Amino acid sequence: MRAQTMMAAVLYGREDVRIEQVPIPALGPGEVRVRIGAALTCGTDVKVFRRGYHARMIQPPALFGHEFAGVIEAVGPEAAKWRIGQRVVAANSAPCSVCFYCRRNREELCEDLLFLNGAYAETITIPARIAARNLIPLPDSLAYEEAALAEPLACVVRGMEAMPVQAGETIIVLGSGPIGLLFVRLCHLAGARVLAVGRRSARLALAEHLGADEVFDIGETPDVVNALRERTEGGRGADKVIEAVGRPEAWEQAIALARKAGTVSLFGGCPADTAISLSTHRVHYDELTLLGTFHHTPRAFRAALELIASGQVPAQAFLQQRAPLADLPHVLSALAQGTDSAVKTVILPHLPFVLARDH
Repeated sequence: MRAQTMMAAVLYGREDVRIEQVPIPALGPGEVRVRIGAALTCGTDVKVFRRGYHARMIQPPALFGHEFAGVIEAVGPEAAKWRIGQRVVAANSAPCSVCFYCRRNREELCEDLLFLNGAYAETITIPARIAARNLIPLPDSLAYEEAALAEPLACVVRGMEAMPVQAGETIIVLGSGPIGLLFVRLCHLAGARVLAVGRRSARLALAEHLGADEVFDIGETPDVVNALRERTEGGRGADKVIEAVGRPEAWEQAIALARKAGTVSLFGGCPADTAISLSTHRVHYDELTLLGTFHHTPRAFRAALELIASGQVPAQAFLQQRAPLADLPHVLSALAQGTDSAVKTVILPHLPFVLARDH
């Protein structure tokens, strides 16, 4: 019997993604195959496209992409809880539940964290562990492209769990990419005063729409640290600072913007070989708390989907353009070069299928 095939994006190396016909694997025990309704571009995918790999998540040649939602088209043995035709969204990972960190309720640090790639394709095979822990049915009212935002939002939810924001606090968010904008929204929902820092007027306008009280264009603010500190009570600095850029210089700015006894969330992942300069005097005598946050958990993923489904996070505001699967290499190249300013591009591998809106 001839093997089934599908069209999919395959990462071969640095800035080398090709749309090819690839085999559709047979389903193993507990596995589920999902027909992709929509996939979203992601800043991490753009970084991987530039570098050609990700040490923890993907090594070429490999299927590519990790933010998606769709409909179940096949169910493997021992996956009886799922049915064909069920609309679902899946996280891009699942913890093992038994390792040192999972037993201590730190599932994002799981020593055997299973990652999933392959969202830029016609279908995707969901491994048994992810199907069991991080595959969720969708409400009928939620579009696939909106549900696909749950994965990055789950990372932000996890960041907010690690550094809870209180009503009335002043929060500075560095970065106007998808993650920074999602932080702006959740901090606004928490009742904080939010100062958003980024580039591009359209991004900053969106930050205001999502709840930022003031916005600052870093390209037009020569001394951003002093300019921002002046907008805090007594010029002391922010109660909490969130770094969502992923560059060492932004980490240093974030630390400089915190008040005494302030907390800094160093959320953006920097390249592995980088380092920052740190004032030990400030950290000690100003009692700063520096916090790293990585990835998400099953609990955060479910909370993120609820925020989208309830309308508290307006997913459509982030979804600014749409493209067929064939255009993905061009879309990624434009994002990598900075010539495409869309917050999120929706990749549609089955355009007529999605437009039919089977819900």
